[in-house]
Amino acid sequence: MTAILFRTVPLATSAALLLAGCASVPSTLPQAASEAPPASAQAVFSEDLTRRTFAYFWETTDTDRCLAPDRWPSNPFSSIAATGFALTAYGIGAERGYVSREDAAERTRDCLEFYWNAPQGPAVSGVSGHKGFFYHFLKNEDGTRFGNTELSTVDTALLLGGVLFAQSYFDSDDRTEAAIRDLAEKIYARVDWTFAQRENSAIPSANGGSGKAIAMGWYPERGNGGDFGTHDWVGYNEGMLVYILAAGSPTHAITKEAWDTGWAANLDKDWGTYYGYEHLQFEPLFGHQYSHVWVDFRDIRDAYMASKGIDYFENSRRATLSQRAYGIDNPNDWIGYSGDLWGWTASDGPTGAANGRLVNGEPRQFQAYSARGVSAERVVDDGTIVPTAAGGSIAFAPEVTIPALMAMRDAYGDKLYTRYGFKDAFNPSYTFTDAGSRSGTVDAQSGWIARDHLGIDQGPILTMMENHRSGLVWRTMRKNPHIRRGLERMGFTGGWLDRTDP
Repeated sequence: MTAILFRTVPLATSAALLLAGCASVPSTLPQAASEAPPASAQAVFSEDLTRRTFAYFWETTDTDRCLAPDRWPSNPFSSIAATGFALTAYGIGAERGYVSREDAAERTRDCLEFYWNAPQGPAVSGVSGHKGFFYHFLKNEDGTRFGNTELSTVDTALLLGGVLFAQSYFDSDDRTEAAIRDLAEKIYARVDWTFAQRENSAIPSANGGSGKAIAMGWYPERGNGGDFGTHDWVGYNEGMLVYILAAGSPTHAITKEAWDTGWAANLDKDWGTYYGYEHLQFEPLFGHQYSHVWVDFRDIRDAYMASKGIDYFENSRRATLSQRAYGIDNPNDWIGYSGDLWGWTASDGPTGAANGRLVNGEPRQFQAYSARGVSAERVVDDGTIVPTAAGGSIAFAPEVTIPALMAMRDAYGDKLYTRYGFKDAFNPSYTFTDAGSRSGTVDAQSGWIARDHLGIDQGPILTMMENHRSGLVWRTMRKNPHIRRGLERMGFTGGWLDRTDP
């Protein structure tokens, strides 16, 4: 399992930390799960959230270079993963009638033209990618590598999720839509997945990768002519999509050996029970969500899941429900947690400074951007609740996730729920106005609210809400031959894979 940044909270604080102030429970925040809102109210909210979150991608993504912002409104650089969600959002917007199909198609074609023509090569700077992969973050000014970010296999995979969705969604004989399909094919076929396999690195893996496992990233300035980082996609995590896309490649495909010696090499070490739910463990919910945005895992199984008698969709449902159970139990006594307010995944946080404070009589330490989450193996929790944790799991457990999002909106109003949907995170326990926060605003009663929306957190909310409402993304991707081929090469069978008409 991928290493997580910090341990079960309450976190220990050093004697040097100043313990100042004791937060109290805001009277406006619900403390227990309430009766679910009526179906009509949930439907109205679902439409409103879909429209707002679509607007985030449509209105903030640069149309000249198709650079979706990593975060907004601060917008320091673009994220290729956020761009993958933007490409998926365009089809959702067209299907929902928020924009015309023609406008969505033109925006998509222009986007794919940029990424097909963006400079590639082994240079340290001045390029957008190498071997068909793209750098994690790109400069807003010209779309080339930002800083020393890695050539990212998983972020490229998330971009390709949007690329292949566009390829299958825009299926008419229209010239623009035909160009979309051609560009998508060229972008996908250009990626040399074999380049990123561990056997090509002089640096041994630090997290158990071996043989043909796929590395997480590559850095051109390392070693003699560039080298990979120290970690591979091994064990249960969001890297499942990486292997499926790599296996489905028509030009540079990996073999099943990569899956067997990489991601699926030792899944039993991640199997466990948390709050009564037996499933593959991974603390932040994004690991249970990202691959599911574009792949319908219902009723299809690889050998491991077949041995457990469930599928990966059910696994993610159990992970979601176990997180809600943790919120109800609130074993670390944070403020505001309940069956209505819960959810932990990677997100912004109130501060990264060493500022131990008292919350409900206990010394605490808060975090900035961190991979928050809860599981049987560890708990990473500083009182910060993340809307996309519930939002990205809507399709798995709509009966608890949609009411949770509605409760967040009702508790915080337009401080949290804005023109573009939910801001990234909030922390009811961080009420320390004297300390402040560079990443958001602090109120003495209701706590901290993030300043920004994050593209990779907005994307799962929009796409998984649509998968719940209409199945659009799943239905579209079931038609894509690359997705089918990748799944079958990795040993998946059953369900829609066994049907000629997906």
